[in-house]
Amino acid sequence: MINQIYAYSFFLFESFLKKKDIYYLNILKKKFKKIGIGFGLGKDYSVLNAKYIEIGNGFWASHRFRLEAIDSYENQSFSPKIVIGNNVTFNPDCHIGCIDIIQIGDNCLFASKVFISDHNHGDLTKEFIKIPPGKRPLTSKGGIIIGNNVWVGENVSILSGVTIGENSIIAANAVVTKDVLPNTVVGGVPAKVIKEIG
Repeated sequence: MINQIYAYSFFLFESFLKKKDIYYLNILKKKFKKIGIGFGLGKDYSVLNAKYIEIGNGFWASHRFRLEAIDSYENQSFSPKIVIGNNVTFNPDCHIGCIDIIQIGDNCLFASKVFISDHNHGDLTKEFIKIPPGKRPLTSKGGIIIGNNVWVGENVSILSGVTIGENSIIAANAVVTKDVLPNTVVGGVPAKVIKEIG
């Protein structure tokens, strides 16, 4: 009897948490610049400045997803824009940071621990080295464009100023610092072409 009471209490508590999650998710959805149908987020997500973010239909991001459109940092101001297409999936622990533009096409799949950032904390100059990293101005080499049907592997970093062509595959642990042609597989640090697809 006591086990049944505990089980029922746990069920009620779990139902309460689900309702609370849905409530806060519905509040967040109203803050986006544009949001499609079939939108879902796992637990412990973080979204900064949703007003600069557009997301299409069929979006899912798993636990601990960080999506940041940064419009100010220290004394700097930015006009960030994040556009995510239809049927895009992010697995756990992915992080997107934007001060310029990050655009992701349709039908893209991102494995866990993917980092996408169009900016750095300063440049490699003597002046910036004298400033603590957290106080350095944010700099960007340009936005990031990811085409349709791209598959990004585990623990990949995609850095500023790159275009990733459609149907490409980024192998696990790669660091993308240059453009990726459509229909290619790239891997390594920095990422280089491994093979062409089809």
